[in-house]
Amino acid sequence: MGEKIIKRTVVPLFKKQMSLLKQLTKKVFNLMGVDIIRLPKSPRYSLLGLRHLPIRSIIDVGANTGQFAREIITVFPQAHIYCFEPLTEPYEELRKWAEKQDGRVTVFNVALGDKVGNVEMLKHLDHSPSSSFLKTTDLSHLLYPHTQRQSPVLTQMTTLDEWIKTLPNSLTPEILIKLDVQGYEDRVIRGGRETFKITKACILEVNLDNLYEGQAEFKEIIELLYALGFKYAGNLDQIYADDGHVIFIDAVFVK
Repeated sequence: MGEKIIKRTVVPLFKKQMSLLKQLTKKVFNLMGVDIIRLPKSPRYSLLGLRHLPIRSIIDVGANTGQFAREIITVFPQAHIYCFEPLTEPYEELRKWAEKQDGRVTVFNVALGDKVGNVEMLKHLDHSPSSSFLKTTDLSHLLYPHTQRQSPVLTQMTTLDEWIKTLPNSLTPEILIKLDVQGYEDRVIRGGRETFKITKACILEVNLDNLYEGQAEFKEIIELLYALGFKYAGNLDQIYADDGHVIFIDAVFVK
């Protein structure tokens, strides 16, 4: 009983003292011409509100070695992640990591697009994450010199909707799709319209600069996703050039 009385007395007193200290500190800085404000948590922390959704299935298209998967698995610990990576070397690293995730991650050594069959991919020898089915532009080489050395490799491609048909069970809602496919976003969406219709949210890396020949434009992506019931919800990240303009964004769309 005595201990409870002490706790009830000390805790409110401590909180009051801390509040007074904060007020005093703020006044001191105000006298110096400095204002103290509480900054909101970063978009990366909340995923622009996605963190609060009951996501149970995540489709990671263009997974590379699992950079996104390793981050998102901590945000949605109850979700199952399906990773797609067509290049052999990053896929092997991804597979080894997935094997240690207690069955929460399934990986596929295949690309997703708008067709089914073998397709030539341009592997970037110095930076595999920027590899694409599309040719890089001179601007891409200027901004990112590590995209210059390339080698064509034959990869297997299917569509998102065709892949869904091979699953023994339906995906558990809600579904989150992430696309990082170097200008190929519109092809993946077109090949997965039925899957996107049952998806709650998606995160897409979208180029604003012309980095790949025939790349999807932001306007085109918005039109495709709006037709499937999505709304643009903002950017998780923006990558800037030296002159300050935005090169590409990680855009979020939600239903």
